[in-house]
Amino acid sequence: MNMITRIEAEDSAALPRRRFADWPLWQRASALLLPVVAVGAGVGLLNRESPALAAPPPPTVTVATPLARDLTQWDDHVGRFEASKQVEVRPRVSGAITAVHFTDGAIVQKGQLLFTIDPRPFTASLAEARAGVAQAQSDLALAQADLDRATRLLAEDAVSKSDYDRLAARTRAARASLAAAQARVGGRALDVQFTQVRAPITGRISDRRVDAGNLVSTADAGGGTLLTTINALDPIYFTFDSSEALYLKAQRERARSGGLAQQVEVRLQDESEYSHKGRVDFTDNGISAQSGTIRARAVIANPDYFLAPGMFGNMRLTGGSPQRALLVPDAAVRTDQARKVVFVVGKDGTVAARQVTPGPRVGNLRTIQAGLAPTDKVIIQGLQMIQPGAKVTQRPGRIDAPRVAAAPPAAVVTEPAASQATLTR
Repeated sequence: MNMITRIEAEDSAALPRRRFADWPLWQRASALLLPVVAVGAGVGLLNRESPALAAPPPPTVTVATPLARDLTQWDDHVGRFEASKQVEVRPRVSGAITAVHFTDGAIVQKGQLLFTIDPRPFTASLAEARAGVAQAQSDLALAQADLDRATRLLAEDAVSKSDYDRLAARTRAARASLAAAQARVGGRALDVQFTQVRAPITGRISDRRVDAGNLVSTADAGGGTLLTTINALDPIYFTFDSSEALYLKAQRERARSGGLAQQVEVRLQDESEYSHKGRVDFTDNGISAQSGTIRARAVIANPDYFLAPGMFGNMRLTGGSPQRALLVPDAAVRTDQARKVVFVVGKDGTVAARQVTPGPRVGNLRTIQAGLAPTDKVIIQGLQMIQPGAKVTQRPGRIDAPRVAAAPPAAVVTEPAASQATLTR
């Protein structure tokens, strides 16, 4: 039994070999070669190198050299217009107003008749004073005749020395009385003249405060009656407050320029250009301890009387003589933490960050005060695609002259803006 089982096991173990041996020749060759081919194919796949990915081309950026121009720098201020002269017209004699000779709000010339006060009382006083002059002249003539007669008699010892002295004294008194009478005539004549109230200056007059028929009094009686006011508007003043730092800057620049007055340009709140030009003619004698500022004034021509006292304006105060400056687009100046940088491209096409000191804006451009050379190639377009140290493809560009955008109408500005600059014309 055991022998039979062992023979069957041997037969079953040998069965596969017998079956493989029974295969056709081509089938047995294929079975033997298949593992070799599979192993060879695996080795070939392992030895084959993977194809390298194509590197992206360097980004293309637009570069340009900085624009070099002569600039005049300005410091910004906010201030008000004021009349260069202001007069309160009051009567110099008391009386009744008989006529008003001007239109409210009109431009009046110096010496123009404004009001008429009833002159009849003053004309009568003048006539009385002139009669006094005639009387004094008569007294003087009599005294002088008596003195001349006494002089002749004194030579013949026909009159005493004391009588002669009395006649001489009476002659001197008569002469003094005549002078007093003539002075009274002058005073009464002035009163008659003052009945015609005339404009003391040229300017724009306010409205009349009294009408014809009202009684007015002089300044000797409680300050006098205010008739109207006149503002001299050509030229007109522009007053502003300047900080201590700007005051020091202006003083040093004035010393370098030989004492030349600083030039100013003023823009009204609804204007886009600084069209009103003038010069600084006054600076106060001290800096305010409360505000730390000093009051200054500019004088501006106003021939058409367009500017009026009380108007607000934005003023540019020249910062000195024109200076050469480099300009780049304001968008090309980037902020890197606490510093300002621009990106430049070297000769080998490598991007580098250049730290700069920016100055005021001129239109859409920014002045560069330090850190940039005139020959540097500044990236003006494509900044979002670069990194310092990377290679780029350069495309030549150009920085055009500044375009100054129109300033929109604004409300009253309470804080001065930053310094500005303009191209030298």
